[in-house]
Amino acid sequence: MSKTVAFHTLGCKLNYSETSTLSRVLEADGFVKKEFDETADVYVINTCSVTENADKECRYIVRGIQRRAPEAMVVITGCYAQLKPQEIAQIKGVDLVLGASEKFNLPAHLKELSKGPADNGGAKICSCDIEEVEGFHSSYSLNDRTRTFLKVQDGCDYNCSFCTIPLARGHSRSDSIEGVVRNMRELAATGTKEIVLTGINLGDFGKGADGGKTKETTFYDLVQAADDVEGIERIRISSIEPNLLTNEIIEFVAQSKRFMPHFHIPLQSGSSNILAAMRRRYKRELYEDRINYIKQLMPHCCIGADVIVGFPGESDEDFMETFNFLHRLDVSYLHVFTYSERTDTLAATLKPVVPMHVRNERNKTLRTLSYQKTQYFAEQHRGETRKVLFENASKAGIMDGYTDNYIKVQTPFRAEWENKVVDWVL
Repeated sequence: MSKTVAFHTLGCKLNYSETSTLSRVLEADGFVKKEFDETADVYVINTCSVTENADKECRYIVRGIQRRAPEAMVVITGCYAQLKPQEIAQIKGVDLVLGASEKFNLPAHLKELSKGPADNGGAKICSCDIEEVEGFHSSYSLNDRTRTFLKVQDGCDYNCSFCTIPLARGHSRSDSIEGVVRNMRELAATGTKEIVLTGINLGDFGKGADGGKTKETTFYDLVQAADDVEGIERIRISSIEPNLLTNEIIEFVAQSKRFMPHFHIPLQSGSSNILAAMRRRYKRELYEDRINYIKQLMPHCCIGADVIVGFPGESDEDFMETFNFLHRLDVSYLHVFTYSERTDTLAATLKPVVPMHVRNERNKTLRTLSYQKTQYFAEQHRGETRKVLFENASKAGIMDGYTDNYIKVQTPFRAEWENKVVDWVL
């Protein structure tokens, strides 16, 4: 009788693409996939290091599994598993912890896994020092969402003072352009309409699977090659650092037949002082130049920004500088993050610490600004006819879709519109 497996993903789009790939690998190995709230023989939790209270979240999920299926095997992988393997191994109910180098060897590990505590009094740990992690494992999400997230790059060579991702995922490395194009053709053959190119530091694409310091190809080269893949109607760029978003990329997207007029560009702070303390690789003037150039070529383009509030040393003046900067910038929405301390980061040692209630107030202020900007952007396009890709899922008889420039629309469910691009009057 076939064994059953269920997956749960925490965190970013890259994690979703990797979970989806692991699921397909195990299904090919004879496992039957179950929903996570169902009883299964094996549960795999793909964790995130950016998520606040990763430890509590992990414990809560494992407790739920123990109540539902006490005899099931529990495997923890992902960024948190790489950063804190010993901590996770001591969680009651966890059987196996897989670090970054072992995640894609999951089928082999499951063949050897048996229920019960390991010799060290906790779960079995299979991990290595992050500096030793090499190789690129291509991944994409499939059948989970209408938009497919295609991983083309992993790891990061930057040293932002607040971030643990280089510690969790290792140095920057990429797929080859040939590998990406091959995956895109595979996806086109499944009927996928939209691909989102995804990575940890996407604009750094070009360092090979060994993370070589010299780049033979660039993200611009990849964008050009991807635009020629037949059968894919839409391509989006998930998130790209402002210093790596070149004018030639912007110009190419502006005249592209497949790339959508939509950028997501992390800002993190509108204060030059805080950007320097964060060890970001640009000044706010460069960020503003990028936004203005995009809007000059594509006035209809949707632009999203990431912002962190409450970073150590962020004064009221620094925050208002960020608020005013974003208020005047022609961005369409914000992803607002409340700063939280991460062990083994420089930022965790910086003073003065911003009180949590102040961080929360600042978060609320920027979320309100984001709502206003989203409404304003949608209003600017009211009455226009734009192409909308409708998603497969129906929620209470309603289906969602997104325009080329990422305006969300909803309509009563129509089966003939599932995964179809439809002309729509906003």
